[in-house]
Amino acid sequence: MIYSVKGKLIYCGQDIAVIECGGVGYACNTTLSTISQIQGAQGDVTLYTSMVVREDDVSLYGFATLDELNAFKLLTSVSGVGPKAGLAILSVCDPQSFALAVASGDSKMFTKAKGVGTKVAQRIVLELKDKVSKEAALMGENASVDFSAVGKGNAAAEAISALVVLGYSQSEAARVVSAIDPDTSVEEMIKQALRGLAAM
Repeated sequence: MIYSVKGKLIYCGQDIAVIECGGVGYACNTTLSTISQIQGAQGDVTLYTSMVVREDDVSLYGFATLDELNAFKLLTSVSGVGPKAGLAILSVCDPQSFALAVASGDSKMFTKAKGVGTKVAQRIVLELKDKVSKEAALMGENASVDFSAVGKGNAAAEAISALVVLGYSQSEAARVVSAIDPDTSVEEMIKQALRGLAAM
């Protein structure tokens, strides 16, 4: 298993990066997020990798951060979600947005990715909801979103529901509400959340 590759970036395409290590060019399929982070890099580039071995193919998938790699591994553990779909999803949402969408049940977020339909998106939420809350490595130590309030019958959950009725997505609503003091009243929470959403 190849954990990571480090070397000079010799080619960067829309969904592939080639890293030269010891005279060998490793082609890593990757996301738009990783491409934007490494494109034009001076000096060595490090990509954290996942190798997918099939009967007729061996492919390497590389990511600029461990968070993104962990999110990719979670996504591809879902039945019906292959590496291409995993890359497509992580090209439209970063690892934190991915985790928040799963925790808040916002399957619509995943349908923005090319080739991901409603059924697959719902399956992702269903199969990963419990895993995401336990996946501390996915969010890192400095997680800015508290998932514990999402989906419970409390003021935060009521505020999120109200914001969804107003037309915001569950993940957008959960992101702003999670930053508000949980002891705040529902009404005040909604007001603060609306101010936060307007500023985004």
